[in-house]
Amino acid sequence: MHRHALKIALLGSALMFMGAGSVSAADEDHISFKMVAANACLPDAKAKVQIISDGQAEDMFIVASGLPPNTAFDFFVIQVPKAPFGLSWYQGDMQSDDDGDAVQHFRGRFSIETFIVAQPPGGQPAPVVHDQPPFPDASTNPATEPVHTFHLGLWFGSPEAAVAAGCPNTVTRFNGEHNAGIQVLNTSNYPDDQGPLINLRQ
Repeated sequence: MHRHALKIALLGSALMFMGAGSVSAADEDHISFKMVAANACLPDAKAKVQIISDGQAEDMFIVASGLPPNTAFDFFVIQVPKAPFGLSWYQGDMQSDDDGDAVQHFRGRFSIETFIVAQPPGGQPAPVVHDQPPFPDASTNPATEPVHTFHLGLWFGSPEAAVAAGCPNTVTRFNGEHNAGIQVLNTSNYPDDQGPLINLRQ
């Protein structure tokens, strides 16, 4: 019941601000845009995204549809929309319902100021929580000047879930245990260096 009410509320809110798949004017405090299917095995997958800023942080609302029902997914902010994706930031999980719809709300920095940085020289110790193949944690960090991450992506929570939906069983890094399935949705409808988050300048 709670999930159904949340879906209706978020859908209504997203539709209120959505403008035919394009971003809102850059000087406003919100943007709306679409995510598109990332793989041919799920051609009907799509999502509407609305981001609202209060000047201190942003609220991101995602309403996805055309997904396999009752399936877990993982959501990331990423540098480029398609492989190899560049630098990526794990936001959280999404869960589809019986209708193949999924809704979620994240709060953070989702604007032109979204970036990742690791001050040189790098090589600082990092905790190793997951040490098993195929993708164990790194024990130190690389150095990088600020890199903006303006794209979004959604992944199957497991290769098994992908196979159940008729997709490849490829294992990827994109969940909390680093054993996710393939990408389902992304923002490849925007250029690699001009992801939709760049348009929120509040």
